[in-house]
Amino acid sequence: MFTRMFGKPKQDTNALATLDKLNETLEMLEKKDKVLQKKASAEVEKAKEFTKLKNKRAAIQCLKRKRLYEQQIEQLGNFQLRIHDQMILLEGAKATTETVDALRSGAAAMKAMQKATNIDDVDKTMDEINEQTENMKMIQEALATPIGSAADFDEDELEAELEELEGAELEEQLLQPATTAPAAPVQVPVGRVPARPASHKLTPEEDELAALQAEMAL
Repeated sequence: MFTRMFGKPKQDTNALATLDKLNETLEMLEKKDKVLQKKASAEVEKAKEFTKLKNKRAAIQCLKRKRLYEQQIEQLGNFQLRIHDQMILLEGAKATTETVDALRSGAAAMKAMQKATNIDDVDKTMDEINEQTENMKMIQEALATPIGSAADFDEDELEAELEELEGAELEEQLLQPATTAPAAPVQVPVGRVPARPASHKLTPEEDELAALQAEMAL
């Protein structure tokens, strides 16, 4: 996407082409090195043959050619080393360039997004959200407010009436006669009649309470 937006740098194409060229040259040098190695080995074998034939002059010529080949092999080795160094440097430079291009593209994309959403628009949007929130709270409070006859009721009067009801309920509970637990059955031996309990004489307070209960019943 960023390549389409900002264009692909020409350095990428040039770097790739250069790396390809260096690879081709390196392969060519390696092939030459193998050929020279074979030629040097062949000259050594010839020198051995001439030595067996007591042809010292020809054997020395073979050794001279072998050393010339070895010099070329050494030279090719230096060329290969330089090409390897150049490839490593070029690949490092290419990675650095790609990193910088990626960072540049990211910065440009961030700048474009910031232009699309500036701070004024954000503040305006937040103000609108806060305003809508306050309006919704006001609507909810208006819906919760009682209307009609219910709006005319006095909360203090309702509280006082509730307290009167609670007081009357408590007084009614106090005036109710106390309930006594039923006496446990007495085990009477067979053939004997249980004695009647002596009559309990009411106290003046109990008489007054009974009279008040009778009046309330009327």
